Amino acid sequence: MPARRQWLGSKHPVTLVIEEIEDIFRELGFTIALGPEAETEWYNFTALNFPPDHPALDLHDTLYLGENALLRTHTSPVQIRTMQNFKPPIRILSPGNAYRRDFFDASHAPMFAQIEGLAIDEGVSFVDLKATLTHFANRFFGKTKTRFRPSYFPFSQLCHGVGCPGCKGTGWMEILGSGMVHPSVLNAAGLDGDRYTGWAFGMGPARIAMLRYDIPDIRILYDSDVRFLYQISR
Repeated sequence: MPARRQWLGSKHPVTLVIEEIEDIFRELGFTIALGPEAETEWYNFTALNFPPDHPALDLHDTLYLGENALLRTHTSPVQIRTMQNFKPPIRILSPGNAYRRDFFDASHAPMFAQIEGLAIDEGVSFVDLKATLTHFANRFFGKTKTRFRPSYFPFSQLCHGVGCPGCKGTGWMEILGSGMVHPSVLNAAGLDGDRYTGWAFGMGPARIAMLRYDIPDIRILYDSDVRFLYQISR
């Protein structure tokens, strides 16, 4: 009798989602850009148009490592570093870990993966942003509905949250935030905010994995339950 087949493991669902998202945006001409997880306050907040009294700068929201060092709360600092070192046109995708003082509940975690995208050039508009994100949603989920709802981010204008139908088709789950890059951010990074325009977005691969695999609680993704990983791999 042949021996029982041994399961050799598989990639984590969030890793699978990140790799698929990267492939979709590579097809659209985006390159992958990475940056440090320990950042300065200038790159993480000031250059991104956060006012000094913004709640995100408080100790109860951000994990500070010292007087001017912190664990990045998003991968947006990679956008600033890219704009400082490269001239437009720019199209980047920046995956990585981010950290916030969030309670660990069904939809939040203090350490989480994030993917942000940035496109900078002359004449870039919100129409380009909406078309790109709609294309992404249809490529990733198959033909699906998308909902753009007005939102607010300090580093963007015409801000919108983008949602897709939730698990089992009930309600909506926001999968990313997006908007036109604020001219102040372009100027802080050394670009001419009167000449160039751009758009950016940020998404949580864990939430997208929850939609893809019908996972009701984000904490399941952190449990390291081999039975769950085996079920996903099949």
